[in-house]
Amino acid sequence: MDQPTLFTAIVLGLVEGLTEFLPVSSTGHLIVAGSLLGYTGEQAKMFEIVIQAGAILAVCWEYRVKLVHVAAGLGRDPVARRFAANLVIAFLPAAVLGLALAKTIKAALFAPVPVACAFVVGAFLILWVERRQKTNPAAVRIDDVDAMRWPDALKVGFAQAFALIPGTSRSGATIIGGMLFGLSRKAATEFSFFLAIPTLFAATAYELWKGGQLITAASAPAFAAGFVVAFFSAFAVVRWLIRYVAHHDFVPFAWYRIAFGAVILATAYLGIVRWE
Repeated sequence: MDQPTLFTAIVLGLVEGLTEFLPVSSTGHLIVAGSLLGYTGEQAKMFEIVIQAGAILAVCWEYRVKLVHVAAGLGRDPVARRFAANLVIAFLPAAVLGLALAKTIKAALFAPVPVACAFVVGAFLILWVERRQKTNPAAVRIDDVDAMRWPDALKVGFAQAFALIPGTSRSGATIIGGMLFGLSRKAATEFSFFLAIPTLFAATAYELWKGGQLITAASAPAFAAGFVVAFFSAFAVVRWLIRYVAHHDFVPFAWYRIAFGAVILATAYLGIVRWE
């Protein structure tokens, strides 16, 4: 498919919005959905970047009060300065490694079967970390993102770098990594939201600078539709997830990842679906 249809744009925008902030890998779902819909290639990757920006704007809107407070307090509030510094520190590992390895990763791993393998591996990591936190509640040192120090942010930043592997999940890597390094489930989830803002906006700006010509006049309406759908569906998920983590763990998402990965691997092995 050379240009996305409106239907394709809406479906992929919905997939992006529903999965970007859950520990299930939006990139993995988009690769699989794009393969099923027949929309693959360089323009499809650019489309994913554009709708990703829509999802990130949803976080900015949900946390607009916090973000404005931090921006206003950078000159006088040490808590605001520490929060901003933590975001920069956590952003750097994935940014540096992404610039160095992006082409290699895209060439080798942007396909449904490698994604499915990453889904399953990530699921077992979620199960292990959740079990660890339940059996050792004293391991939780930080209940609020404002209590994080720079070493905590750096550790989460290196965890986020694993999300360069498609199917790992940026949200999953940062949330589960944060829990592993002593953050509560709520603090890890909120820091994952905030860290998404510089990380994914930077990725979007970089990809648009490199390949903005792939957005043509013919494809612009579909790109816009996907962006809007991603924004509203991501906004709904962010609000739901904040409530969810207050009383539930991420174990159901781990089992979902295992089932999803198993279906992809089984259909590929049996030749039921020819994944591209």
